Amino acid sequence: MPPEAYRTRFAPSPTGYLHLGHAYSALTAAHRAAERGGTMLLRIEDIDTARCKPEFEAAIFEDLAWLGLRWEEPVMRQSARRTAYDSALERLVAMGLCYPCCCTRREIRAALSAHQEGADRPPTYPGTCRQRPMAEAGPDDAIRLDMGRALAAAGTSLHFTETGPARPGEHVVSAAQLAEEHGDIILARRDIGTSYHLAVVVDDAAQAITEIVRGGDLFDSTPVHRLLQVLLGLPRPTYYHHRLIRDDSGRRLAKRDDARAIRRYRADGEAPARLRAGLGFA
Repeated sequence: MPPEAYRTRFAPSPTGYLHLGHAYSALTAAHRAAERGGTMLLRIEDIDTARCKPEFEAAIFEDLAWLGLRWEEPVMRQSARRTAYDSALERLVAMGLCYPCCCTRREIRAALSAHQEGADRPPTYPGTCRQRPMAEAGPDDAIRLDMGRALAAAGTSLHFTETGPARPGEHVVSAAQLAEEHGDIILARRDIGTSYHLAVVVDDAAQAITEIVRGGDLFDSTPVHRLLQVLLGLPRPTYYHHRLIRDDSGRRLAKRDDARAIRRYRADGEAPARLRAGLGFA
C-alpha cells in the first residue's frame, strides 16, 4: 500500500465529554497516519440523537484541537447519512437476509433467562421473530440480520487482518463461532433507523478507510463488520485494536469518569504536551 493511500479515522459519539481513553485513541490514529504519510479523518457518530448533545460535540472539536490534532473538513456526521444506511439495509433486505423484530428488551431477557438455565454463557437472541416476513415490518419493529442466511450468502469463512500489538496477524472466524457469539444482530433500531454495526461499516467504506484504529474492546465486533462488508461488497480494511486506558482499579474509562475528562485537564491548566507525553506520545 503506498504511503499516500493510508487513511484512518477517529469516530467519537457526542454523548459525553472525551476522556483520556479517547485522547489515547485519537493520538494513536494520528500517529499511525503521520508515520505513513497518510490521513486521519474525524467522524461524528451521532445516530443516537436522544443522547447526543451539541455541547458534547463542540467539546470534541475543542479538546482535539487542544491536543494539537488536525483533520479535514467537512467532518462527516452520521446524522446526515440516513439515506446511505437505508440503501445498505434495503440491499440486505433484497437478499432475503433480514426480518422485523417486535420483541421488547423485557421479553428478550425473559426468553434468554429460560433458555440459558444450566448454560455456561449467556446465549444470543433466541430468534423469536425469525420467521416473520419483512412485509409485516412496522414502525415499532427493529430489523435483524438472519445470521444463518447471511453466513450462507457470504459463502466462506471470514478473514480480517489485525495490525495491533496484542493479536497481530490474519484471523479466521468460523461461521459457527460468529452465529454462537453474535447471533441475529440488529441492523436498524426502531428509534434511530440504523445501528452501530451497519453505520460504521457503510461510513468506513464511504471515507475509504484503509486501517481502522480503535480500542481493544471492539475486537470482538470485527467479525460482524467483516461479514457486512462481504455482503455489501465493500472494501476490506485492516484493523488496529489498541490497549485501553484504565482507572486505578483496572476498569476501562467511561464517559461518566469526569475526573479524567480532557476538559478537566484543560481547566486545571494542564499543558497538552504533558498530557500527550503521559499517554506515550512525544
